[in-house]
Amino acid sequence: MDLLIPTAQDFFPALVAFIVIFIVAWKFVWPPITDMLDQRATNIRESLERAEAAKIEAERLLEEYKETMAEARKEAGQILQQAKQAAESTRTEAYTKAQAEYDDMLAKAREAIDGEKKAAIAQLQASVAELSVSVAGKLIGAELSEQDHLKVIEKYVAEAGGLNAN
Repeated sequence: MDLLIPTAQDFFPALVAFIVIFIVAWKFVWPPITDMLDQRATNIRESLERAEAAKIEAERLLEEYKETMAEARKEAGQILQQAKQAAESTRTEAYTKAQAEYDDMLAKAREAIDGEKKAAIAQLQASVAELSVSVAGKLIGAELSEQDHLKVIEKYVAEAGGLNAN
């Protein structure tokens, strides 16, 4: 057991050596160590601050990006809507123009048909009148004079025209 408890002549020189080493360490070794630890703590703090600033900047940029994308989507929707409206307007305009051209062509065709019909009716009436006068002349056996011939034709055309109107 004596080995565990030091004697006075071993204790005091060891105590003096410990105090000397402690003072030397306190004066020369401990300040660089604490400076190094303070510098490390400062570097870590600055790194955390930079990381926090970078995080805030990233969040700000993300929000800005989201706003820009939302605005771009809105503009794209408006452009698409305008394009649809323009296409619909163009389609309606083209349909209206085609319908007007169709109606115009139809009216012109009807007018042409009516004109041709009237001309054909007039020609038919004249032919029928001449044929009737000729047949009537042969039936009665007498040749009509030109004036009598015209009177009979006009009378017959008036009667045929009156029948045609019904």
